[in-house]
Order: sequence, then C-alpha cells, then structure tokens
Amino acid sequence: MLYQLYETQRALLSPFSEFASASAKLYSHPLSPFAHTPMSHRLSAGLDLMHRLAKEYEKPEFNLHSVKVDGVDVAIQELVALEKPFCRLLRFKRYTDDLKVLGKMKSQPTVLVVAPLSGHHATLLRDTVAQLLKDHKVFITDWTDARMVSLENGPFHLDDYVEYVQDFIRHVGADCHVISVCQPTVPVLAAISLMASQGEPTPRSMTMMGGPIDARRSPTAVNNLAMNKSYSWFENNVIYRVPTNYPGAGREVYPGFLQHTGFVAMNPDRHLTSHYDYFLDLVRGDDDSADAHRRFYDEYNAVLDMPAEYYLDTIKTVFQDFALVNGTWDVRGHRVRPQDITTTALLTVEGELDDISGAGQTRAAHELCNGISTQHQFHYDAVGAGHYGIFSGRRWREKVYPVIRDFIAKYDAAPLTSTAAPKRATSARRSRQTAE
Repeated sequence: MLYQLYETQRALLSPFSEFASASAKLYSHPLSPFAHTPMSHRLSAGLDLMHRLAKEYEKPEFNLHSVKVDGVDVAIQELVALEKPFCRLLRFKRYTDDLKVLGKMKSQPTVLVVAPLSGHHATLLRDTVAQLLKDHKVFITDWTDARMVSLENGPFHLDDYVEYVQDFIRHVGADCHVISVCQPTVPVLAAISLMASQGEPTPRSMTMMGGPIDARRSPTAVNNLAMNKSYSWFENNVIYRVPTNYPGAGREVYPGFLQHTGFVAMNPDRHLTSHYDYFLDLVRGDDDSADAHRRFYDEYNAVLDMPAEYYLDTIKTVFQDFALVNGTWDVRGHRVRPQDITTTALLTVEGELDDISGAGQTRAAHELCNGISTQHQFHYDAVGAGHYGIFSGRRWREKVYPVIRDFIAKYDAAPLTSTAAPKRATSARRSRQTAE
C-alpha cells in the first residue's frame, strides 16, 4: 500500500513541479517583463527550488564522450558487452586515429568495475570511470531497477549476484583487474573465491573499496540498523510490491524512495543547508555553484528498487550472520573460501571519514585471503576522505586513483603465477581498426 501511496503523491506533485519550473523561468528570463519586478530573483529561486524538491529524478546518463590519453582527445563509445535480466555489462570503448596512442591503449590493462546495487545507479561512479579511462580499458556493471524487470524473469538472490560477477569476469577475461566499490566487495570476494576453489583462473588483481567485508568492526549507523533489527522486521517493514504501472508489477522490492529517505535521514542538516545555499546561489546569480548542486542532486536523488530476495539475503548473510568472515557462507552448495585465492593480488581502500563502512571493515579481507602472499597484499587509507570521496571528487583523483593505477600496472606487467595455465578470453572482432 505504501508504494501505491507514494506513486499517487508523485502523480499529484508532477503538475505542480512543472508549473513551478515554468514560473521560475517566467521570473528569470531577461525577455520576460516579470523578471524586472521587485523580488523577481527571490521568487524565481524559490520556485526553482520547489520544482527540484517535487520533481521525479530519472536514471542519469554517464555522458562520457571523450577522454585525454597522453594529451590526445580520445572518443568514447558506450557499448553493452553482455546483458542479463537484472544487469547490463557496459564497455566504454575508446577510439583514436593517433597510431601511437592507439598502440598504447591496446596494451593497457582491462578493468572490471563492479558498481554497488544499493540504491543508486551505476552512474554514481561516473568520476571513477572517467579517471580509469585514461589508463585502462573499462567495463562496468549497470544494475537494472527491479521495478523494470518482469516477474517472468524470476527472483534475484545474492547467490545470483555472485554468479553474475563470475560470468562478467569470464566474459572480460581472467587477465582483468576487478574493482569493487562498497556493497559488492562481499559478493565479488565470494565470486573470486569460488572460482579459485574450482580451479578456474582468477583476475590478476582485486581492489576493494569501502565495503562491509566484516561489518562488526567500527559499526556505523547503517550497520547498526541492519544488525539490531530482526530479519522479520525487514520483511514486514521495508518490502513492498511494485505497482501496476511498471513492467515489474507485482515483484517484491525494497523501494528506492525508502532508501532515499534513509540516505537523507543520515545527514538532514547537511541537506537542508545545501538546499538553502542553492537558493542563495540562484538569488546571487552564482551559476557555477548552482550547477554543481544540480549535478550532485540529479545523481543523489535518482534511486532504484532492489529485488527483495537480494536485499534480505544481504541483510542476513553480511550483517547478521557475518557468514563470510565466519566461514559459513555457501553459494549454490559450495562453501566460500577466500583462503583458496592465491594468484590474485589484493588492494583494500578505506576512507578516514567513511560513515557508511567503518574503519577496518574492508581491511578485514586481508585476514581472509591468507592464501595470497603478504607481499602481494596492500592497504591504503585515504586521509580526509568520506565514503564518496574514495571514488569520486578531488581526493579520488589526486590521492586514491594514483595508488590504484600503480597497483594495477604492477600486476598487469607481472601477474602472479598459477599452477594451471589460465584460459584467455577470445578477443572480440574489432568494429574498426582504430578501436582499442
């Protein structure tokens, strides 16, 4: 019922949002006589703010069209490399006519970025991808909003997530480097562990950033909620069926609007101040600051529904049973054994001010992966960085990225030896000669 009420409210607010947007332009456009009346700037700013508070936020685009490689502008094409009901594997393919740069790009490492399925879309990692594209071939998981997936496609459990990651690694090739950001650190570690246990070739390196490998360490408000409420509480209070106006009608989900409410409730004062500052920026005519606000909240306010099975599995496995660190997690009847990983180098990254995944939670992966020699295990603390700062913004670009880039380069040039010869993925036919 709550989901239906939310949809009703959204439908009622939609005309008001459009009216507020049109009225804001009426009081701000230089050719409008209303723009020259007293208080017009304040009226326009207030109406624009109302529009943004009431509007619906659609899934953003990556909008990555070019990148500089060795000072040369290289064109980017976003392609779907592999498509599954609940996720698309995207590739950002780079093109250039500069033969020297082309030769360099072809020899660069391949990176698979596993984006979180935890409320926001994969575009939250836009800055991550943009930076990686300077030195790597990049693939990323683009998780599908569960309300857009028909019931005919069946449920989606945490075990399915693990299998998706394995399929993506096999598709990209075992000579890739995997980067997992936040939530996927746990299923990615499980996926690679199972591949190692079964004798499959594993990625050359894995980088785990700000994830709840061991949520018992330095628990945050997010961890405490998941650990202190019973499993049945989550079943009865946050799971709803998708309304009839979506392709996934009838599917049980953890709705995006509930997740967004939780995000805002963590720092209400900060969001209130941010919106008031936006109002003042509009009044003052500070377009740069206003545009920065819009860019951030266009992404922050765009949320997706998570499949109920996957969400509840995560609550129980990661935050209540701590099955990974306790060694009791079975995926499709196979025990997850991180100690079986021997030929994949490990880097963990944590933010000093992370209020989502506390200090030590990601670093716990080193104790679990004791089959990897300590000389091939590394940890980096990003001083002054919060949760988002480790993969987006100035600290990501200036501090975190160089560490990851050098780590990947090291193990791409000298991969750890394996007892069995790894299988190479067959390279796809080039669509043109100038593509890397």
